[in-house]
Amino acid sequence: MLPAHDYLTKCRALIDAVESQTPAIAQAADWFAATILAGRMVHVFGSGHSRIMVEEMWPRYGSFPGFNPIVELSLSFHNLVVGANGQRQAMFLENVSGLAERILRNFDLAPQDSALVISSGGCNVVPIEIAEQFQKRGVRVVAIISRAHSEASTSRRADGKKLHDFADLTLDTGAPVGDAMVKIAGLATPVAPGSTVGGCLLVNAIKAEVAARLTKAGQPPRVLSAGAIVGAERAVELFESAYDEHARRLAKMYERIGLSDEV
Repeated sequence: MLPAHDYLTKCRALIDAVESQTPAIAQAADWFAATILAGRMVHVFGSGHSRIMVEEMWPRYGSFPGFNPIVELSLSFHNLVVGANGQRQAMFLENVSGLAERILRNFDLAPQDSALVISSGGCNVVPIEIAEQFQKRGVRVVAIISRAHSEASTSRRADGKKLHDFADLTLDTGAPVGDAMVKIAGLATPVAPGSTVGGCLLVNAIKAEVAARLTKAGQPPRVLSAGAIVGAERAVELFESAYDEHARRLAKMYERIGLSDEV
């Protein structure tokens, strides 16, 4: 079998793995839709390459307001690889305790909010503490991990707890231990990871379910749509109105910052 065929075959298995979690996907969609209908936001966090799933949720074609993408560049800007803003620094910062609290200090969180935290291994400190901080504030947490990889990995937290320990619901990308899925003859280590594929499948399955719930509730979402589908003028209208809605929702995350600390 060609390596490309091997990879695509394994990706089909990822589809099956995601499909087997339909009840859990529906539960996540129930929580997220309730948050959006309440005028609040679903906070989406991922460090490292997990930021890909954050951006898959919003904003992009086929997506809609209601999601707050939390992407810290210090944890996810890999383009330079080495030197200033390089990968070594990002990987180091992913395991600095206390950074998660500093990130979420920027938002006025409420129990009506919900959160989606993505981390393939679920063992780095910042994603774990992000989920922990959300739960401390009464926010429901959905985690996306590779369960096999997480179970085979060691947490960087001193107490050994992992992301799923601070999740109300955990979804599995289906990716194998080590993530890479294709073995090459003569090469000691496998290549071609699968967690991004499984993660994007989960994100978009949730997105579709949330859209159905919002529409059924009489609040159909403003979906970012291509001009090739709705016409150039309507596409611009949808983008502008969706961004405006995002701004209004996000403003609520800032309006009472610090007020609870006042005497």
